[in-house]
Amino acid sequence: MTSVAGQIKGSGIGGSGAPDIAWQEDNYILKGEKEAEEWHPKFTFHSFRYVEVSGWPGIPDTTSIRGLALAAELKRTGSFACSNTMFNTLHEVINRTFQSNVFSVQSDCPAREKLGYGGDIVATAESYLYNYNMHTFYRKAAQDFANDQRENGAITETAPYVGISDEAPDTESGPLGWQLAYPYLIKQLYNFYGDTSIVSIHYKNLEKQVQFLTSKSQGDLYFIGLSDHEALDERPIALTASLFYYHHVKLFAEFAGILNKQETEKEYAGKAEIIRQKIIKQFVKEDGQVDNGTQTAQIFALWYQIMEDGEAKDNLINKLEEAFAKQGWHISTGIFGTKMLFDVLHDLEKEDWAYRIADQRTFPGWGYMLDHGATTLWETWAYSDNVFSQNHPMFGSINEWFYRSVLGINPAAPGFKEIVIKPRIAEGLTWAFGHYDSIHGRIRSSWKVDEEVFYLDVEIPVNTTAEIWLPKKHGEIARENGLMINVSKRILDTRAEANHRVARVGSGKYSFQVSSQH
Repeated sequence: MTSVAGQIKGSGIGGSGAPDIAWQEDNYILKGEKEAEEWHPKFTFHSFRYVEVSGWPGIPDTTSIRGLALAAELKRTGSFACSNTMFNTLHEVINRTFQSNVFSVQSDCPAREKLGYGGDIVATAESYLYNYNMHTFYRKAAQDFANDQRENGAITETAPYVGISDEAPDTESGPLGWQLAYPYLIKQLYNFYGDTSIVSIHYKNLEKQVQFLTSKSQGDLYFIGLSDHEALDERPIALTASLFYYHHVKLFAEFAGILNKQETEKEYAGKAEIIRQKIIKQFVKEDGQVDNGTQTAQIFALWYQIMEDGEAKDNLINKLEEAFAKQGWHISTGIFGTKMLFDVLHDLEKEDWAYRIADQRTFPGWGYMLDHGATTLWETWAYSDNVFSQNHPMFGSINEWFYRSVLGINPAAPGFKEIVIKPRIAEGLTWAFGHYDSIHGRIRSSWKVDEEVFYLDVEIPVNTTAEIWLPKKHGEIARENGLMINVSKRILDTRAEANHRVARVGSGKYSFQVSSQH
């Protein structure tokens, strides 16, 4: 039952011709002409963890049966390792899950539904993009959504569309977090590859979609949706749906700006601001509690930056801390809140919070999955042997944190033309190394802390520039290849920030050292 191919989904829910039970079975009758015969299905594939063999003449061993791993031929673009062995194992498990869910679509699971659910893509897109070259794959995925766009402008829950429509603003449309996959993919293709053509190609479809969503809103808010799917706490449906709507409008304003459609950009930026203010009025309390005050609610508000810097935002952060303390610093978010959490903690420079949450070994968390035998990610935080699948990419969004925060590799301009290397050194980690192969070439980050000295080796590709953020927590003295960074001719310029020294460099390989000793 590890693939849950026998789960009953309900009569007719899979669309015309789909069976109510997703049972999968292949039968082959031997020709009897040769001692050995070979056969494989041409129009399907199966996912499984265990194989039962009966009728074998003797005792089968590991040489008696062979499995063929199938996936789209995606070029690997990233690597990661660190001093936390659980994180390293998790990185392997995530990539095994990711690879088994890329065929013609990025699927939710490779055994049962095999469908291109939009919400799953939103949750994991950046993690996929750091690990693999997803340019053509995601361009195709965006086109799948465009192909199935409804006449009224709505985007479907899955692409290709199979008839599923859950808690959506209209029949044959998807809930807002799932519709978000269409513009979100286009934004990430622009961020990671500097692809402006993808914006131009889909602009008219995106305009039609945002007009549909606006027509279905209620006073610039939404009150229907699936919210933070698989969250353990009560889900703040109206809050998350309204913020997803806000996201759609903001993205369309940005797309208009990329294409120099200044009047449209101004119009939708103004619309987004109206929505933001109404969300604040509807959902944010004076003490900083957002809606029901769950981890999900606080994280959504912080990820969407609905409050400007200052006391009001600080109150949101304090309430988030309370929400985690209440859960013993265990995670209770669903697929969106989990992805957003690590982005929020990255932006707030709360690396010790992030590490504490990620490193939990008891329920719920990734360590709990691994300690209970997971070799691919589960669909739910809790173990399930007969309802939910054990191979779902959704909670693999933490892999983005490995690259963005632990290694510190971030784009400062579309396509990584400008780069920020800013490792977040959490208590509990002593070293990390890895790389990301951008369209300009390899970006490498390797650091360690040894006797209060911080070492950082970086590689910056040709035709790019980078800012290297060196933490002051290990001292004020910063050198590159033995020379003080303010006198080294290899350093373009330097500046001081509150907790960092920043060195701007061009392409090349650099070795930095930060200490308190001259």
